[in-house]
Amino acid sequence: MTADLSPVLLIIVTGLIGLVLIPLGLPGLWVILLGILGYGWLTDFQTLSAVFIGVMLGLAILAEVFEAWVGFRFAQRYGGSSRAGWGALVGGLVGAFVGAAVFEYTRVRRLEGSAKAGWGAVLGRAAAAAGKMAVGIVMVVGALFLALRG
Repeated sequence: MTADLSPVLLIIVTGLIGLVLIPLGLPGLWVILLGILGYGWLTDFQTLSAVFIGVMLGLAILAEVFEAWVGFRFAQRYGGSSRAGWGALVGGLVGAFVGAAVFEYTRVRRLEGSAKAGWGAVLGRAAAAAGKMAVGIVMVVGALFLALRG
């Protein structure tokens, strides 16, 4: 009884790539989800149910919302205004520090307050990345469990 491990390798490779992408602010969870879907497609979804895939999709969406919320809240907390929070949210595309610092500077016109908001956004981004990494690990381990249990 020899099983073809190439579909399982797809989960492992996309899982590792996805986990490396997350701290860089790139769509690592979506790479992991595509790997899970690719595994399902290659195996005719014999071990992955629609419920499992729905849970994985829900986890990925929840982690993305969590990341945006945490960045917003940390910048707001350290910067002292919702403007800094919105800056972190918008600035996530070009750099949480710069976004939060610039938005806060337009409110306080002081570099110190702006730098605090930027630091808060960086801390929020790190906390969010850690949360997303945890979700990514759960996704990969869950998929591997089902794939190897087969």
